[in-house]
Amino acid sequence: MNFEQLLATVGGFGRYQKILYVWICLPQILLAFHMMASVFTGATPPHQCRSARPGVPYGNLTRAQMLEFQLANVSELFPAGHVDSCSVISAENQSVRSSCEEGWVYDHDVFETTTVTEWDLVCEKSSLNSIGSSIYMLGLLVGAVVFGAMADRYGRRFALLLSLALQTIFGMTAAFSPNFLVYVILRFLIGTTISGVIINAFVLGTEWTSTKRRMLAGIFTDYFFGFGYMLLAGVAYLIRDWRKLQLTISVPGFLFIFYIWVLPHSARWLLINDRKEEAIVLLRKAAMVNGRPLPTTVQVDMCDAMQGRGQHSAVDLLRTPQMRKRALILFYIWFVNVLVYYGLSLGVSDLGTDVYLTQFLFGLVEIPARSLVLVLLPCSRRLPLSIFLFVGGGACLLMLAVPADLPNIQTALAMTGKFGITASFAIIYIYSAELFPTVLRQTGIGVSSMFARMGGVLAPMINLLGRQNPVVPVLIFGSTPLLGAALALALPETANKPLPDTIQDAERFTIQKYDQDLPEDSIQSPSSTEGQELQRLTNVSP
Repeated sequence: MNFEQLLATVGGFGRYQKILYVWICLPQILLAFHMMASVFTGATPPHQCRSARPGVPYGNLTRAQMLEFQLANVSELFPAGHVDSCSVISAENQSVRSSCEEGWVYDHDVFETTTVTEWDLVCEKSSLNSIGSSIYMLGLLVGAVVFGAMADRYGRRFALLLSLALQTIFGMTAAFSPNFLVYVILRFLIGTTISGVIINAFVLGTEWTSTKRRMLAGIFTDYFFGFGYMLLAGVAYLIRDWRKLQLTISVPGFLFIFYIWVLPHSARWLLINDRKEEAIVLLRKAAMVNGRPLPTTVQVDMCDAMQGRGQHSAVDLLRTPQMRKRALILFYIWFVNVLVYYGLSLGVSDLGTDVYLTQFLFGLVEIPARSLVLVLLPCSRRLPLSIFLFVGGGACLLMLAVPADLPNIQTALAMTGKFGITASFAIIYIYSAELFPTVLRQTGIGVSSMFARMGGVLAPMINLLGRQNPVVPVLIFGSTPLLGAALALALPETANKPLPDTIQDAERFTIQKYDQDLPEDSIQSPSSTEGQELQRLTNVSP
């Protein structure tokens, strides 16, 4: 029997798989910590030149006395607008301003210290903070390549365990960074490990899960990311020093040391790499935990998933007209989703409201967004994707019509935008797997992910443009999803439909003649079965 038949025999989503998903979901909380930590560790509080006020006896005070004086007069030092944040009035001529040669003093009401206050990443150095965030996102792209290849060679379990270990080590080391350059390098390395955990946890889970349950299980793990998103707000509220916060979100990684004993290999990967005896041992254990019988002698065929590998490349995604159109549209939507998702998430501190409450609400909004996706997916993929992209982009554009002195309304609109983008992000994973034909599915998802990471790299840089003109980031984050919403309508519907297996099937796979053009004996992909299972579960739910 082949692997899918063997997995069905031992139980495709029994107690064994549910325990595995517990181990897979727990690291998602720490992933959210590291992904969103820069909202607090890299925040820019109100600041002003040390000698910006004439008559203050800075020359006769020690640094400690100077800070004591400044903090005691914080209400005077930080007037509305902070007009002296990057220049100082000349003592000889008060109409002349010069740069802050004596450095800056910062408001510590919200943050005790951040990377910005420690290394003075303000004024002419303010761009370094955004560049650092972009370099971190670049680490995610590099990590996907490095740890993806490592997993294929040494196994999903090894790559996942190594990613968790390095994430903990680099995260703790970053808390002791002597300068900003070292900190950025370590953040880049943390980013690579984040991708290692995301990719290999997802693959390990899906390779142990039956086809009809993969979509539900995959979306379920995203809830833990949202929980970590919200939890970070509380942790950061209690710990206002960036070094202590960085250490706090990294140390729990040591708890995963017990994964060495509980995390299994992928039986599918073992079979592919001709380690059948080890695979059979694992499958017998899974059968025992699930309460399923497994024959004493089991003959396992070569895993079907490996058949035909190497016959197609990424170039084939663009070789034929219909495939090229869909691939380019999907690449753009992946890019936009990540661009706007992280553009809004990392721009929380610019909304003018309580950063801790806003961070919590931005995480909370992901729960109903993903839940609504579960309800709508059985009916359609194309229309919900287009609608949610429209909601995300439209809400961002509406922010342009709200005056700056109404931050609560702007925050509400930003949350609405985050809701739409989160929902469309959840859909695009599933929709892409159904649109790419079987022979190009893995390649298509991989290339799409690369475009997504490019959006993540650009998001901090676009937020940086807001320092010069606040309208620019909002305009970009609003208009790009609207274009994506229109393009999504040019894609065919895949809900409860037989999906293409070959490039030729994909070329016949049109919106108008969906059912008629596909051959009668088309083999349904895993995703179509998942859709039918989702439809059944939705219909019987209260």
